[in-house]
Amino acid sequence: MRFPTLIVILVSLTLCSCAWLNKGKEKDDDQSYTADYTERDFYDIIQKDLGFGSWEKAISNLEALEAQYPFGEYAEQAQLELIYAYYKMGDYEAAIASADRFIRLHPQHPNVDYAFYLKGLASFVQSKGFIDQFIPTDDTKRDPGTARNSFATFNELLNRFPESPYATDALKRMIYLRNILARHEIHVANYYFLRGAYLAAANRGRFVVENFQKTPSVPDGLAVMAEAYYLMQMYELAEDATTLLAANYPDYPLLDSDGSFKYQDDPNYMAPTWLNKVTLGLYDKPEPPRFDTRHIYNERYQEEGEEGANPKNKWISWLTLGILD
Repeated sequence: MRFPTLIVILVSLTLCSCAWLNKGKEKDDDQSYTADYTERDFYDIIQKDLGFGSWEKAISNLEALEAQYPFGEYAEQAQLELIYAYYKMGDYEAAIASADRFIRLHPQHPNVDYAFYLKGLASFVQSKGFIDQFIPTDDTKRDPGTARNSFATFNELLNRFPESPYATDALKRMIYLRNILARHEIHVANYYFLRGAYLAAANRGRFVVENFQKTPSVPDGLAVMAEAYYLMQMYELAEDATTLLAANYPDYPLLDSDGSFKYQDDPNYMAPTWLNKVTLGLYDKPEPPRFDTRHIYNERYQEEGEEGANPKNKWISWLTLGILD
């Protein structure tokens, strides 16, 4: 049995070697294909690749152009177009890295604002998430890291180049991102109510009120503060938050006609009932305070029903046990 096994191993190694050699030969052929290209030849073929959407081929030629003509007439333009090609191909990390490199090497370039804009766009698309391409999800419940990065990049673009042709679009995206970041803080506050961490919830609500003024999440931020302070028996602070809420948002759902807040005044609201225990948590679930009035104060959600949930997506939430909604 040893000899057939040895033959199989030798044949496998031979095939692998041939494949490796052929791959190396193909690479050499590709290099020889562009070996006689002038800088203008490179640039013309790259424009055709970009025009046809051949992003991978364009990236390869852009990298070859920069390697062979690092100080040529089209070198800086090629670096800009490399950022764009990476972005269009969906390699957002590479697009961001290329944009950072261009900004570092050419801070005074007349088109450096374009590099900032593409960097912000790459982070913006990352903040949306891959699954959004197939299933509608709540983008306010994701890790806000990429959203913060995109906001910071667009903010730098506006500060440094207020007259940039990309400034208007960047500002619109910043408004969207700011709303996302504010709503994320409210989601975190709701989670803290679930865990009984009232001080942490109050801090999140105050952070929204102080740092995200004029966003649709401010009324919920005030309500979070009122409820959290009340549960901590800090009644004066709770009343202050309620007064601000009633003065600025008199139609808030948890306010009475006289402006009084409808507190969740049971400190044991998370204690399970006997029915909840008997059914292993399927029925009569505890209901902690939860604040989400997007359907009232955010135009984007006003046509989608309470809690900003699109009725078409409820079956997705049911199938995924609430993971996606």
